[in-house]
Amino acid sequence: MKIQKTLLAVAAALTLVPVASSAATFRSADIHNADDYPTVVAVKYMSDVLEKKSGGKYKIKVFNKGALGTEKETIDQVKIGALDLTRVNISPMNAICQKTQVPTMPFLFHSVEHMRKSLDGPAGEEILKDCEAQGFIGLAFYDSGARSIYAKKPIKTVADVKGLKIRVQQSDLWVSLIGAMGGNATPMPYGEVYTGLKTGLIDAAENNIPSFDTSKHYEAVKFYSKTEHSMAPEMLLMSKVIWDKLPKADQDMIRSAAKESVAVQRKKWDEQEAKSLAVVKAGGAQIVEVDKASFQAVMGPVYDKFIVTPDMKRLVKSIQDTK
Repeated sequence: MKIQKTLLAVAAALTLVPVASSAATFRSADIHNADDYPTVVAVKYMSDVLEKKSGGKYKIKVFNKGALGTEKETIDQVKIGALDLTRVNISPMNAICQKTQVPTMPFLFHSVEHMRKSLDGPAGEEILKDCEAQGFIGLAFYDSGARSIYAKKPIKTVADVKGLKIRVQQSDLWVSLIGAMGGNATPMPYGEVYTGLKTGLIDAAENNIPSFDTSKHYEAVKFYSKTEHSMAPEMLLMSKVIWDKLPKADQDMIRSAAKESVAVQRKKWDEQEAKSLAVVKAGGAQIVEVDKASFQAVMGPVYDKFIVTPDMKRLVKSIQDTK
């Protein structure tokens, strides 16, 4: 209760334009620093669409650069209605909405096209809807790229991972994933990875190409091995507390505007990936093709540990069967 009161107080202090039934500016959070980051651009585009659809009744102000807190803090604020929207990676939602674990699983998607088609379809809608019972309206999935391992040596098969200290997000899934490959998972804050790679505290890390670029990690290690072990998406969430106060027609407008923003985010993401790939190659990084089958073959225990209900197993199969 004390935490909730604190969050309410903080959010109230940050509120610039209160949500009202006649006209409202919804506040949306994002941790990314760049104003032209794909998710930031997408939610700003959503605001333009929503303002037009609603005849000026609604718009969205994006607070990026972590201005409203960390992803976990903004999730907490959205849950209690102290913040209207937030854009987060799906991983922090895994412990809140069980079905969000499904698209986080390793090697679930065999291509970007497969990931997009699956999340745009019934399986994606079911996963978004799973968050409603926990106080969140799942509006859209955004791309977060394919995560791969980068190190001081090329990694071509799963045997090359054995014994490597690999930085991971502070998550049970990521620890299990690297462990299944034979590596030593080393949870570490993102801001410490560059120094860790430079000093040899860790041997490798894993992330997408834009992060490999913008974090300057390619200066520390030169081999980016395309394991593409995860294509876990981003989520755009709205507070159910706020949502339930809106007329059905307005809810439909918000959903529609969010869906329209997905194509903008994907286009911007594809452009960012191409740009970052050119940057890291120019900086001396080598892109290494891998034997993906050798990595996929050791993932059974990870699925056994995290895909634990009939519903989750059905969703996994549904996505795997999507053509």
